[in-house]
Amino acid sequence: MEKFKTLYTDLEEDILTITLNKPEKSNVLTTQTIHDLRSVIQKVYDDNTIRSVIITGAGEEAFSIGEDLNELQELSELNGRKFAENGQETFALIENCHKPILAAINGHALGSGLELALACHLRIASEEAEFGFPEVTRGIIPGFGGTQRLTYLLGKTTALELLITGDTFSASEAKEMGLVNHVVSYKEAVIKKSREILHKVMANAPLAIGALINCINAAYHPEEDGYQTEANAFANCCKSEDLTEGISAFLQKRTPNFKGE
Repeated sequence: MEKFKTLYTDLEEDILTITLNKPEKSNVLTTQTIHDLRSVIQKVYDDNTIRSVIITGAGEEAFSIGEDLNELQELSELNGRKFAENGQETFALIENCHKPILAAINGHALGSGLELALACHLRIASEEAEFGFPEVTRGIIPGFGGTQRLTYLLGKTTALELLITGDTFSASEAKEMGLVNHVVSYKEAVIKKSREILHKVMANAPLAIGALINCINAAYHPEEDGYQTEANAFANCCKSEDLTEGISAFLQKRTPNFKGE
């Protein structure tokens, strides 16, 4: 995979790890970072050697603290809208990817850094991680889909309080809210737990995994009939070789060899 200016990638055991690589600036999300992320995720869609993804931050302090304030100061109404739409489109690529994408949150996840984590399908956090949307304290709001995903995950009342106060909260509080799946002790444990979960996921049928991601996403898109999406996905699985293999393996008491077909 090509080299990028703001992140680096590593593919091991079918898991692509994407590391935001600006630790000296707490892995801020610049326009270039969003561009690089979009390029990588687009490759994930088409590369059959990649079966799942981990997104994490370099260093020990931060997953990402969000937007580059220097860039924010340069935004006008016109290019601000374009900036937000570009981030939304990139994060939608993550959310809608048919391969599982997991956020390994090794430190602060603030602003658009938290928006990035919320766009991922699963989230694992270290005990030291801190979360929040401080945008309102800087005269702006989240622009990469955070208002929508936070409301979907937490409900209107809780999401609104967090957004309009700008309060930060701990990893344990995030776990209690349902924003993260697991909290572990330190960064190395975050990656270890992330890989452990993804290996468990990748042992299952790829077509079914992609279908489930699509169905869950459909559940909160008002313009989409989630039940019909589920029925269509179920029907698609019925014609797959993976279904034949899964049933045969179960009856023969062996490990299935799914091929995603």
